Amino acid sequence: MFFSILLLIEIMSGQNSKINGVSFVSSRVKIDSTHTKPVVTTLGANYATVMPFGFVSTISTPEIAFNGRRQWVGERRAGAKQYALALREQNLKIMIKPQLWIARGQYTGFINMTTEDDWSKFETSYTAFILEYAELAQEINAPLFCIGTELENFVKMRPAYWTSLIKKIKTIYKGQLTYAANWDEFKRTPFWSELDYIGIDAYFPVSEEQTPTIEACIEGWKTHKAVIKEYALKYNKPILFTEYGYRSVDFSGKEPWRSDRELNQVNMQAQVNTTKALYETFWDEDWFAGGFIWKWFYNYSTSGGESNSQFTPQNKPVEAVIKQYYKQYSK
Repeated sequence: MFFSILLLIEIMSGQNSKINGVSFVSSRVKIDSTHTKPVVTTLGANYATVMPFGFVSTISTPEIAFNGRRQWVGERRAGAKQYALALREQNLKIMIKPQLWIARGQYTGFINMTTEDDWSKFETSYTAFILEYAELAQEINAPLFCIGTELENFVKMRPAYWTSLIKKIKTIYKGQLTYAANWDEFKRTPFWSELDYIGIDAYFPVSEEQTPTIEACIEGWKTHKAVIKEYALKYNKPILFTEYGYRSVDFSGKEPWRSDRELNQVNMQAQVNTTKALYETFWDEDWFAGGFIWKWFYNYSTSGGESNSQFTPQNKPVEAVIKQYYKQYSK
């Protein structure tokens, strides 16, 4: 009902403003205005994700290490707070999005304890981790909090735990909630009705072309878009791309989730075209709330560039594309 009222207001006022966000990467150092201003001046963003981290050794390790002295500044609670406040000085709204990292980059969606006792220990550890940052989100009045990122098997195996966790979070944090489901996970996430946004890390395959055209990518989005819209209407919740973006490489729309360095043939036009197609597909839809580009490093002048094949848009032609749409759909 709340979403429907907001949507009606937007339609009546002739506006379709969006969350135009960046995923601001944690680093070793504190940040200041020299690091935060480019988020606004080069992109025109109005939101930023701050991402503290917890670490586990394997997919079956039941303890999460977090907020420790050996972590980078931006990965700990004090650092996440410092990042959030520095970004807010640029009039950026904040989503706190605590994430897990498994040693050697194992996928978090495969987390699977081997005994009931270990599941219980892991749930206790995850609760402590997530409530730590729910408290931070409430402390700084962050308008958005993400309760987890790409944890499909954990959600599948322990659905009752997640219902209980959401209730606990709501006793601490009074803002809006989402969960960052992987692109091929969101259809099976059981608790969307308990949250404010359907969150998707939007690495959907859209084209197998070496340099995908805008038109090919828009065509490639059609089937995915229909399903995404179906879920927005089913739950009466706006869709939020908790992460989205493409690498500046050949075949950037084929398997957009891949981050391995075997993909290294730089292709700036592929990144531009896939990104334009995403905006053209979603940013004008009333049921779509916006999203957070993946990813943005604090040291702008030395990040990205035209020899960089990774996700960041920094110092690449795609920056101008993002700024164009963010300006058009400012909030």
